[in-house]
Amino acid sequence: MERGSRESFTRMGTLGIEEECFVVDERGRPTSGTDALVYDHEPPAILDERLDHELFKCVIETQTPLIERPSDAESALLEVRNALLEHAQRHGYGIAAAGLHPLARWRELEHAEKSRYRSQLDRIQYPQHRNTTAGVHVHVGVDDADKAVWIANELRWFVPIMLALSVNSPFWNGFDTGLQSARAKLFEGLPNTGMPTYFEDFEAFDRFERRMIDTGSIEDRGELWYDVRPHTGHGTVEVRTPDGQADPDIVMAFVEYTHALVTDLAAAYEDGESPHEHRRELLDENKWRAIRHGHEAHFIDRDLEGTVSLGEVVERECDRLDIDGIRDIYERESGATQQRRVLSNGGVDALCASLLLDSS
Repeated sequence: MERGSRESFTRMGTLGIEEECFVVDERGRPTSGTDALVYDHEPPAILDERLDHELFKCVIETQTPLIERPSDAESALLEVRNALLEHAQRHGYGIAAAGLHPLARWRELEHAEKSRYRSQLDRIQYPQHRNTTAGVHVHVGVDDADKAVWIANELRWFVPIMLALSVNSPFWNGFDTGLQSARAKLFEGLPNTGMPTYFEDFEAFDRFERRMIDTGSIEDRGELWYDVRPHTGHGTVEVRTPDGQADPDIVMAFVEYTHALVTDLAAAYEDGESPHEHRRELLDENKWRAIRHGHEAHFIDRDLEGTVSLGEVVERECDRLDIDGIRDIYERESGATQQRRVLSNGGVDALCASLLLDSS
């Protein structure tokens, strides 16, 4: 069984970006195109071994190469996006992005043939059969395993903030859920998802990961699908919270924020700051508020004294970390609100068009 180790954590501040997107037909509807794009035709060089399908044949995943400097992140993301779009268009497909595609009806879509996914379908059953989700994952390198676990623990309070800013999945299976991120709630139907618990150190996390594999609970470490986790293979802390996004500027805002948070928390760890041993139930409440209310959410504050609005958190974080991307996201219409508005004003065709991937 595939496992990582303490020795993987060697470099601080590197980046990697993973995006899950939908393969769509000429009308913008999800279609089973990943076999053609992943297996049947050779992809552009930048996508070699960085292109794969997910559970459904309409969901495709890309990964950037290792990004050494944060200043190179945007160009790396756009190079991968442009290559994916060119590859898809050459073979008669389009690419769309959101947390859920509003017209992805899971009963009518094909699952991938890959043995890993077939095993998951057999083991998990209904929750996995309906899992048409797509997200953004950001990896930040950390140079010490215990530090990585400490940072991941601390990031738990911040991931509902990222989710609230990213909400982009109000519709599931053709139905308006009344949620801002139905993806996040739907994904929580799988085992080993959602808000992780607190781990005392790397030994505790490693023991948990090993026990899950040894007991047959998971087939490999990749099936620990928590919102944030130490990645024991890549030597990173991985944030898996945001909904998929068509606009690369939104993705880059989360990359900027995640990198700044990890860097700041690494310094706090090195300074010997005491951790916040938050109960997972309180963090789950914050995540629910993000799922339900998006940009209008109020959260239990980090000190657990009272509540704070998303807008207040955004201003505080931008000032504290000297960033501005998440402020730009907060000040614009949320993805969920935009989807509902576009559907109301322009209908289903306009909604599908609005989700097409933007590489500029």
